Amino acid sequence: MQTFFKIDSTGDVKVLSLQSADTTNRLTRSCVEALSEAVSELARDPRPLIITGNVHFFSVGADLGEVAALAGPSAHEFSKLGQGLMNAIERFPAPVYAAIHGYCMGGGLDLALACHVRIASPNAIFGHRGAALGLITGWGGTQRLPRLVGKGRALEMLVGAEKIHASEALRIGLVDAVAEDPVASARGIV
Repeated sequence: MQTFFKIDSTGDVKVLSLQSADTTNRLTRSCVEALSEAVSELARDPRPLIITGNVHFFSVGADLGEVAALAGPSAHEFSKLGQGLMNAIERFPAPVYAAIHGYCMGGGLDLALACHVRIASPNAIFGHRGAALGLITGWGGTQRLPRLVGKGRALEMLVGAEKIHASEALRIGLVDAVAEDPVASARGIV
């Protein structure tokens, strides 16, 4: 059985660490389903939640191989599945922090945008690269991103498939803080 994440429930906060065999933390259909179940279960004991990845990847987003194989109804269902997860995170009954190292792309950025607070390491890189691939996010990023950075800046990122670094993400309001150790920083806030 594949493990998509691990959960550390010690202390006053829970840490959900995304993990995948290739370390990119792709949000496959199976991963999104497992995350949806986990978030629902974690909400029953509402302590603050930190979602993180590894030092190189928060998440590269949806598995493009899976996305390419989707047709009308199955694409709609996958979109609804992702939206359900993002909405559950946004509505989580305790604060949810995204502690972001490395790449935070596409659906991974949607995941971070659904969190209440985003803390990035200096090496974090953000982007919605779908336009370069002929895709657009279906998980709420087109709604949440403009609320944080404004319509004009969001359009530049989405339509231009632009990648931005942590310092620029902080400047435009995409992240709330930049810290060498985002998980420790989030723990310090809790």
